[in-house]
Amino acid sequence: MSDRFSAYNHLPTQQRQLCWAHLIRDLTAIGERSGASAAFGAQLLELQQQLFEQWHRYKGGTIDWPALQHSSQPIRLAFEATLQQVVELGAQRGERTPWASTVRTCQKLLKVADALWTFLENEGIEPTNNAAERALRPAVIQRKVSHGVQSANGAICRARLLTVTTTLRQQGRDVWQFLEQAWIAHHHGGVMPSLLLDP
Repeated sequence: MSDRFSAYNHLPTQQRQLCWAHLIRDLTAIGERSGASAAFGAQLLELQQQLFEQWHRYKGGTIDWPALQHSSQPIRLAFEATLQQVVELGAQRGERTPWASTVRTCQKLLKVADALWTFLENEGIEPTNNAAERALRPAVIQRKVSHGVQSANGAICRARLLTVTTTLRQQGRDVWQFLEQAWIAHHHGGVMPSLLLDP
């Protein structure tokens, strides 16, 4: 799960899921431009809304996995056809207009189109990375208010503590109890508690 940051381009598109939350921002930007961009942006956003209606029906249990895949297929085809239509209309090389920005965005999306639909091909994958961003938010806020750390060892300590506390909270476990058990095991011997849940 990722955005379209170029650092991820080395990964095969079949092993990626592009975050639709990020994509919606791009589509909204297209829709807020004038002229043809606005029309194509509205069309792409409408298709996105149809897609997520099906996704929410699946998550809500009103349709099953095969029904989600079946109902999403025409939306997928229409979405990619719309991107292709924009690209075929094209823009002049080096053109710096709102329309040219729309064309470039659609070109970039078509290059990684397979990564838009991984969540429809592999059950259990989400279409957005909202959960990951929510998990990272406390760490980002902490770094901002504390102005970071002063040493490499401090960075390692903070990273490990954040990993442990975030994992425990996601599992619904008591953080202080775990840390107390880890401290006792480290200083007095004994079995170190595990972040892995029993099967």
